[in-house]
Amino acid sequence: MHLQHSHASISEASIQQFLQHPDMPVSANLCLCSPKVGETVYVSSACGGGVQLVGQFAKMMGCYVVGSASTEEKVNLSRTKFGFDDAFNYKEHDLAAALKRYFPEGIDIYFDNVGCKMLDEVILHMKPHGRIAACGMISQYNLEEPEGIHTEGKLVHVEDIAEGLENASSALIGVFHGHNVGRKAVRVASG
Repeated sequence: MHLQHSHASISEASIQQFLQHPDMPVSANLCLCSPKVGETVYVSSACGGGVQLVGQFAKMMGCYVVGSASTEEKVNLSRTKFGFDDAFNYKEHDLAAALKRYFPEGIDIYFDNVGCKMLDEVILHMKPHGRIAACGMISQYNLEEPEGIHTEGKLVHVEDIAEGLENASSALIGVFHGHNVGRKAVRVASG
């Protein structure tokens, strides 16, 4: 694996561009968790594209930040380059023991990029009124049959789909008037 490191400080314009990037809801999810000075933050998949910035933002806000990653190289990057307080390799450590070690009083904010079994364990270590930003489910991406409660028929998800590009503007206007149920989408072509 070849990693390219940038030692230059991040410009204000770069931060603004990152915060506005449509594929990076990272900043919004962290802000929704309202991190406060002294709170504990756990970031799974800590070296992911936008995720590596989450821990850095949380540190800037005065939080204690621990990340987990799949290799020692990524663990070291989390500590040395990204400035996390600590990090661990979730493949080489018992997750429950690691969470107890790094968060003996519990976790205030979990920035979840993995889901399922990791999420199940982290929930057991959350403080009362803790917050979880669900940002990804990388544990599920390559599975033929996804794991978790949604496969047990306990959750129902509804999408409101408008047919045809010619209906896109009225679909958008309908969202602002509360005419949608669930996520509004426009199908421009059937496949």
